[in-house]
Amino acid sequence: MSYIRSLANGVMLGSMSVVVATLTGCSSSQQEQQQAQNKFLVIEQLTNGKYVVVEEIPTTGPSRAIIREKGPDGQIHERVMTEEEMKKLAEQEYQKVQNGTSETVQPGGGEGMGLAGTILAVAAGSLLGNMVANSLMNNANFRQRASTVNRSAYSRSASRSGMSKRSSSTRRSFFGGSSRSSSYGRSSFGG
Repeated sequence: MSYIRSLANGVMLGSMSVVVATLTGCSSSQQEQQQAQNKFLVIEQLTNGKYVVVEEIPTTGPSRAIIREKGPDGQIHERVMTEEEMKKLAEQEYQKVQNGTSETVQPGGGEGMGLAGTILAVAAGSLLGNMVANSLMNNANFRQRASTVNRSAYSRSASRSGMSKRSSSTRRSFFGGSSRSSSYGRSSFGG
C-alpha cells in the first residue's frame, strides 16, 4: 500500500512540475511579447530642448507618438509621428549607438535626451526588435539614460511590478522575521 502511495505522489509531483514549467515558459514569452508590444507615446519637449515621455500606452495598433513642442510663438504645438517616422529615427540613433556617438550611451547628462534617443530608449523593442532592445539594455549607460526620459505612469508601474515579483518568494511575518511557505501539508486521510 505504501508503494502505491509513493508512486501516486511521484506521479502527482511530476505532473505538477510539468504544469509549473509550462506556466513559467508562458510567462516569460508573455514578458517578451509585452516588451515588444507597440506603443502610443506622448513626448514633451523640455525647456532645455530635450524630450521626455509623459504618457506611454501599450496598443494593438501601430506604434505612434504625439510630439509636444514649444513653437517660436511660445505656444505648445502638437504633431503626430507615425510608426515609420519613429522607426527611421530609432534606426538612425541605433547606428550612432553602434558608432559610440549616441547620447543614449554617454555617461551622465541631465534630464531628457534628443527626440531620436528618447524614442529609441522607450520603444526599441517594438520598433527594432527584442534582440536590439536586449543588447541596448546590457549597456549600463543606456539603462541609466533611458530611465531619465520616461516619466509615464505606465513605466513606473511596470518597474514596480517587476520588483514586487522578485520579492514575493519571501514573506515577512507579523513579528518581523521572514518565512517561506512549506510544500508539505498535514493530512488526516488514510492511516
